[in-house]
Amino acid sequence: MSQRLAIAARRRRRLTTYAWVAAMALVVIVLIYKEQTALLYILATLGITVLLAVVAFANLRGKDALVTDNEAAAAANSSPFDAATGPDPVRSGARTRR
Repeated sequence: MSQRLAIAARRRRRLTTYAWVAAMALVVIVLIYKEQTALLYILATLGITVLLAVVAFANLRGKDALVTDNEAAAAANSSPFDAATGPDPVRSGARTRR
């Protein structure tokens, strides 16, 4: 049941996103048609400013990726090679064949 609710929530968010995109496209088309390019320029500048502010304040690292200083130091000092198994594929970038 939980999976069905998650799919429905994703569908709702997707439809909301499409509605916003359609509304913004309509606003841009109307502003161009009415030759209000100055207003369109101001709105575009404000939009880019808001986007940059959102990116600047976003937690790009993610909540689950937080690492304490001790763990980061231990990871930096450890060797990517294990004596028994060879190079660590996650750290060395080596690919395994299946």
